[in-house]
Amino acid sequence: MSAMTVEAAVAHVLATNPTFAVAPTEIRGVTYKAFQKIPPTIPALMAAGMAQHDNGASHYLLYEGERWTYGEFCAEVHRVSHVLVDTFGIGKGDRVAIAMRNYPELMTLVLAISATGATVVFVNAWWTTQELEYALSDSAAKLVFADGPRTERLLPLVDDLGLTLVGVRDAGDGTGHDYTALQTAASDAPLGIAIDTDDDFAVMYSSGTTGHPKGVVQTHRSAVNAVFSWLLQAVIAPLVTPLEQDAPPAPRPSALVVTPLFHVTATHPLFLLSLIAGARVTLLRKWDAEEAVRLIQTEKITRFLGVPTQSAELMMAARKAGASLETLDYVGSGGAKRPGAQVAQLAKAFPNAGIATGWGMTETNALGIGMIGDDYVNRPESAGKLHPPVQELRLLDDNGNDVPLGELGEITVKSPANMRCYLNKPEATAETMQDGWLRTGDLAVMDAEGYVTILDRKKNIIIRGGENIACLDVEGALHRLPDVIEACAFSVPDARLGEVVGACVQLHEGATLDLEQMTRALKGHLASFKMPQHLWTQSEPLMRGATDKLDRRGLRAACLDDT
Repeated sequence: MSAMTVEAAVAHVLATNPTFAVAPTEIRGVTYKAFQKIPPTIPALMAAGMAQHDNGASHYLLYEGERWTYGEFCAEVHRVSHVLVDTFGIGKGDRVAIAMRNYPELMTLVLAISATGATVVFVNAWWTTQELEYALSDSAAKLVFADGPRTERLLPLVDDLGLTLVGVRDAGDGTGHDYTALQTAASDAPLGIAIDTDDDFAVMYSSGTTGHPKGVVQTHRSAVNAVFSWLLQAVIAPLVTPLEQDAPPAPRPSALVVTPLFHVTATHPLFLLSLIAGARVTLLRKWDAEEAVRLIQTEKITRFLGVPTQSAELMMAARKAGASLETLDYVGSGGAKRPGAQVAQLAKAFPNAGIATGWGMTETNALGIGMIGDDYVNRPESAGKLHPPVQELRLLDDNGNDVPLGELGEITVKSPANMRCYLNKPEATAETMQDGWLRTGDLAVMDAEGYVTILDRKKNIIIRGGENIACLDVEGALHRLPDVIEACAFSVPDARLGEVVGACVQLHEGATLDLEQMTRALKGHLASFKMPQHLWTQSEPLMRGATDKLDRRGLRAACLDDT
């Protein structure tokens, strides 16, 4: 078979495979292109995956020596869903929070909560008690499943917020409820609760320019449309790059999860996709490049998706171990842009793998732009092309007009994978979502072939190793310090993490503040990953622009020139 272009392969699959049928669909008064034959909800996605996992008999999940078949995993999901309904009275319209590191129970809970018709609230496991308080108050989640460290941070909030805590793994006896004890004796029959495809599936918090994170409301339809957009990429792959006639059958897909499951980079294109793709999942408890190399070798991992720092460290660890990691067929990055020079290095280090990049947002259920293989090697600074077939893309100026090819505009996308809204923030929703089009805040140019290169951000966001940090969040914490008159946060280039937080502050006359003092003073008020790692101080007012607003870019440039 001769190779097809991506566009021809997509057209062929859409015309011949009913699973991927697409048609105009009205959603909340707006017409989108959407899949027509896919599972309508997350519970239906899990049920449809049974056939892809040898009717449940296939090994599905590995965590530090613990293994589940797909059937065993689904049975636990059903038991937990019964516990939610029978013990805690959870039902449609409720919100249930998950606060823990990457434990298998997190995956189980996502599906179990969904099966009740309730909404999953993903809580960032690195947040302080104050940050947790905001998210739980904002989401009105009263039931929280938490591991040990998160339980310690949540206990001070129990009375004021009326929380019920269920302990997972190392949570001990402090919660009064134990996940394992509750679910062991429950029924493993499916609940069978009717859920609409446009019901809310999840709330994921994404750092925004307002300081407090925004709760991104994702529906069942939006998540599943994103999943099937990625599944289509796997279906067209052999049409775009045909296998040799004598090539052995492709191995069963197997993903290593190395980024937090409370972010879309791990939940959607790895965990949720694995359900319908028949893929195995291995959870890494904590990022360790040498352990990742070992697991890739012993578990025959085919898919690695992490922030750019992790793929670089994986490459170095593999080189140190003399390991070729020949089972890898995909090495992707998400959450932050990979340095262009690293692309060719990875392609040389992992010749069997397609080196890939992707751009997506919590607001798009991680769906967006991407590319793989030679396309990426030849365009290492680009983000790639729009993933087909349900998305539409425009680059707009400040007045909402399309910009010509090659000119800078704001990435604006329309698809059924877009969020429903920002929770409790109608003004922010109206500003971001306009007639179905989502204005992303990322500025880019597009060439005649459709390749998009992201050049800047309108939003005051720092991306540290894949974690979004709002500048206003950092500045708000710095303003707590009595000697600080004014503060400005900005990104500082970092060889390992891409960007870290820097800050310049104006101090009262005669006051002093160094990095160590600042870090001590902000501990408990600012999550560690948000803590400034570079600090500049001055007694004169901070640089301002023509409109008397802080000149963030100018101040950043001046500080970096001063290092």
